[in-house]
Amino acid sequence: MLAFETLAETLTRDGVDVPQVMQRLKALQIETPSWGYGNSGTRFKVFKQPGVPRTAFEKIDDAAEVHRLTGCCPSVALHIPWDAVDDYDALADHAAERGVRIGAINPNVFQDDEYKLGSLCHPDKAVRDRALDHILQCCDVMRATDSKLLSLWFADGTNYAGQDHIRRRHERMQDGLEVVYRALPPGSRMLVEYKFFEPGFYHTDLPDWGTALLHCQALGPQAQVLVDTGHHPQATNIAHIVALLLEHGKLGGFHFNDRKYADDDLIVGSVDPFALFLIFNEIVDALDDPTTEATAQAIAYMIDQSFNIEPKMPAMLQSVLNVQTAWAKALLVDRAALRDRQDAGDVLGGYAVLQAAFETDVRSLTARAREELGGAADPLAVFASSGYSERAVADRVGAAQGWGG
Repeated sequence: MLAFETLAETLTRDGVDVPQVMQRLKALQIETPSWGYGNSGTRFKVFKQPGVPRTAFEKIDDAAEVHRLTGCCPSVALHIPWDAVDDYDALADHAAERGVRIGAINPNVFQDDEYKLGSLCHPDKAVRDRALDHILQCCDVMRATDSKLLSLWFADGTNYAGQDHIRRRHERMQDGLEVVYRALPPGSRMLVEYKFFEPGFYHTDLPDWGTALLHCQALGPQAQVLVDTGHHPQATNIAHIVALLLEHGKLGGFHFNDRKYADDDLIVGSVDPFALFLIFNEIVDALDDPTTEATAQAIAYMIDQSFNIEPKMPAMLQSVLNVQTAWAKALLVDRAALRDRQDAGDVLGGYAVLQAAFETDVRSLTARAREELGGAADPLAVFASSGYSERAVADRVGAAQGWGG
């Protein structure tokens, strides 16, 4: 790894504005999810780990430690009712005492028996009302915790042709979302997530970015699309989706993870780091365009991963490092040279510009950025020697089963 001073000197000679790169690198904030710290598993098995949090308060403690080590993870997402507490003011105060804040609130309308045939799309109005009441209660949680994001994912769909009326289900979804939209706290946003299959195997009510976009366009400016990087068919060009959502002002945020086959919830950037880099390349390009700058600046970067067999805290730290690495490389793309080659129809020349940035060793850049943010140059090494895991194992006994399995 090149020393920071050596790399900075080389980049400066190549025309890179290193202070601007560092400024943008340090501005990147990544939200970690409460459920990434607790026990979780596949549909087959939950492998319990010693020392995992038992309560929402302890999940915030772990998230705060990740922020302390990285300097770039100041918020933690909650999943309700997994993280339900009697006093949300106390939970928000606890987060503030630990140096973090409450981020996106994620309702759960997929685990109760009543939701077997859907939630907002269910043919029974009583079930639809139950789901809607829960989401509206999550809006109240937003107010209590000063959260600015409502993150919505629905498992609604059907398994067999003829099981339900697809257009009527679409209308039910829109009707429910309109009620939620009107209940959003001032200054907040609703992010609508999509997933092309599972658990419904004939059709999914929100299967792709286009369907999510249709709903958001009908709702208004506070509704935007959430892109989960694992929720796509094989070979989907996510960078293309990102570019179009940016163009239309409807890219609200990301749930970062990676996948080999489907929604595997693997560590972001662990399978296809080049694809992650290309996503950020589109965002950096949008930051430099007055027509898309505001949308790009407001993107919520959130991790959504299930650490089933890997240790929770190191896995979360590795996820953050991978995101920072991809972001740093995207910041190094020579925009002027790329535009020249694109305008000239230089097929391989444009690719070469991107490849040059992607192949740059940016570890000293990201390490310096973390240090300047008050974190550690090498968070994994510092965590391993800190004794945090050992103390958690000794102090936390009797963690819950967790979700999955």
